[in-house]
Amino acid sequence: MSTSTREALLPWDDVLAAYDPALGLEVHVELNTASKMFCGCPTEFGAEPNTQVCPTCLGLPGAMPVVNGKAVESAIRIGLALNCEIAEWCRFARKNYFYPDMPKNFQTSQYDEPIAFEGFMDVTVPNAEGDDETFRVEIERAHMEEDTGKSLHVGGATGRIHGAEYSLVDYNRAGIPLIEIVTKPIRGAGEKAPEIAKAYVAQLRELIVALGVSDARMDQGSIRADVNLSLAPKDSGVLGTRTETKNVNSLRSVERAVRYEMQRHGAILSGGGSILQETRHWHEDTGITTSGREKSDAEDYRYFPEPDLVPVAPSREWVEELRGTLPENPTQKRARLQAEWGFSDLEMRDTVGAGALGLVEETIAAGATPSAARKWWLSELARRANEAGTELAGLGVSPLDVARVQALVDSGAINDKLARQVFDGLLAGEGTPDEVVEKRGLAIVSDEGALSTAVDNAIAANPDVADKIRDGKVAAAGALIGAVMKEMRGQADAGRVRELILEKLT
Repeated sequence: MSTSTREALLPWDDVLAAYDPALGLEVHVELNTASKMFCGCPTEFGAEPNTQVCPTCLGLPGAMPVVNGKAVESAIRIGLALNCEIAEWCRFARKNYFYPDMPKNFQTSQYDEPIAFEGFMDVTVPNAEGDDETFRVEIERAHMEEDTGKSLHVGGATGRIHGAEYSLVDYNRAGIPLIEIVTKPIRGAGEKAPEIAKAYVAQLRELIVALGVSDARMDQGSIRADVNLSLAPKDSGVLGTRTETKNVNSLRSVERAVRYEMQRHGAILSGGGSILQETRHWHEDTGITTSGREKSDAEDYRYFPEPDLVPVAPSREWVEELRGTLPENPTQKRARLQAEWGFSDLEMRDTVGAGALGLVEETIAAGATPSAARKWWLSELARRANEAGTELAGLGVSPLDVARVQALVDSGAINDKLARQVFDGLLAGEGTPDEVVEKRGLAIVSDEGALSTAVDNAIAANPDVADKIRDGKVAAAGALIGAVMKEMRGQADAGRVRELILEKLT
């Protein structure tokens, strides 16, 4: 099917009237360990293809795997942060299937004995009144496994294997440690299903970053979400046939994929058809899913225990020691910061949604007020990040820079308009905020002589406005202030300009 082909969709309100959705989210988190899950190969992102491989991660005969202890530690900390029980004894299994980016022809994973299980995460979504509402997402399991390699299909229009002239495989990623976090079916979400899916992945990503176990960059694939969706007749209490939309790589796309699949399923079911249990591909450009392959059930993978790896049996003392390393729960931290900063629910939600919470927090710690920190990150810098197609954290402006720019504004050295030019200089690599101000000559002009001359020029050029001010219409001074600011390229002290105008005309 062409990526431009859109299947029939049932109107959103009709879906909600006739069906109950059930969600399942599988999130793969790529750990930031220095070496791979079962060998000593490095895990650096972006290395030349097939330069970070060895006999073990290439699956060569006789190579023996060894479990990465740091990955086990990270898995336990993730499980604890998700309120999971931690297994006293668990082991790895072989998940058997053939695909070119699986050099061993099986994936070393965990099947019926995961390291963490039976947890939950409370997520917040806005209700009809705009206030935050809590929804509990139950976690079935969080288990350890290894990533696969990466296939690149060359030629053709879609970048997929069908229609490609040839394919290349990079095994650098094969064997990188993954934690797969699987929810239980999320039921009762109704119209909020897309929002809850997005909120869950967003809060999970926030938690992973706080734990320091992954950079959780969706754009680089270090956190990836698979979205399972099914519909059942309204109030039937059953689960419908599900589809799994693979590797959705942005928060916005998680929400869009759920909504699209709900409407696509609704159209099929309302037309008397049946849902094929399959994997689907999400297309960011067109906002649709297309068919991948029929979904295999667990028995099709012929799981069996991995004979080359010893079981993992974390002691209760170690688990409790790791529990003591957990950071403040991000949801609780967010509530605390919101109260400290005086943000409304909407302001806090926007800050979190923009990926700016940590940046705002650091900017405030560097001396800026909460309102100023939020203003710069969510307006000026968010706009620039969007234009550059990057996340705020990757923009190249630090919280210290933003705090210093605001300090220059507070001191009267520059104003907000000039501050935007300072950010231009920062993004161009022209040095610190103070160096940019000096190099670009952006400092506010406070020289009385220069200001007085500019005010005289504005009065002479606008005699009608000057007469209004002499007649007591002080509000008319704004026009003269604007004229002075224009003459001085926005670098005049507007407060002092106003004082000079009133001194001369009243």
